[in-house]
Amino acid sequence: MRFKALAGDFVENFIQEDIFADILPPVPATIPKLSQRAAEKREREELLSRLPEFRVIRSGRRKRSIQAFRQNGLIEIHIPDRLTRKQEFEIVPEMIELVLKREKKARKSDAQLLEHANALLAEYLPEFSERPASLTWRAMRERWGSCTTVDRTIRISERLATAPDYVIRYVIFHELIHLRIPGHGSDFEELLSRHPDRARAESFLEGYEAGSAAFSQDIVELDELG
Repeated sequence: MRFKALAGDFVENFIQEDIFADILPPVPATIPKLSQRAAEKREREELLSRLPEFRVIRSGRRKRSIQAFRQNGLIEIHIPDRLTRKQEFEIVPEMIELVLKREKKARKSDAQLLEHANALLAEYLPEFSERPASLTWRAMRERWGSCTTVDRTIRISERLATAPDYVIRYVIFHELIHLRIPGHGSDFEELLSRHPDRARAESFLEGYEAGSAAFSQDIVELDELG
C-alpha cells in the first residue's frame, strides 16, 4: 500500500536524524577537543533515543492545525508547511507524547493480557503446565513480542497497543509456545497452527510492516516475532 498525497500536500520522508540537522549544533569537521565532539554526539543520540519511530507530513493546505496519530506502525505528525524547522523540532516531542498518552489510556492492561494468555492456554495448549510469570507491554522496534524461557516473562510490543484483539492474542499465543519450545522448528509450527486466526493475524502484521516500509526510502529489516 502506498500513500498518495492530496493536492497541495507532500510527505517528507527522512531518517529521524535529518529533522534535527538544522536545529542541533552541527559537529564541525575539526574540533581541537575530542570531548566536546563526543558530548555533542551523545546529546544528539540521547535526544533521538527517547523518541519512537515517527514521520512528519507537511501540508500547504493545512493552515494552523496540527494532528498526530499512529499509522502503519509509525507516529504521523501533520503540520502546516509554513512552520520552521525550529518550530517543528519543538512540536514533534510534544505531539508524540500526546499520541503515547492516548494509546496508554486505550490499551489493555497487563492483567488483561494475562487473561488472554490463560484463556489461550486452556483452549489451545491444554497440555502445557508452563505459565507466564509476567506478561507486559514493552517498547520494542524489532519484534512483535519476546519470551524469556528461564524466568517465564513475556513482553508484547507497544506498537500493537491499538491492534485488533485477534492480532494481540495471536502474538501472545506465539510467545506462550516459547515457554516450552525456544526455537521455531517443526514442533513449534505444529503448535502454532492450532491458532484459528493465524493466517488473518499474520496478514495484518505483514500489512502493518509493508505500510510502514512504503513511506521509507531506506531498506528496513522486517520485524519478526521472537
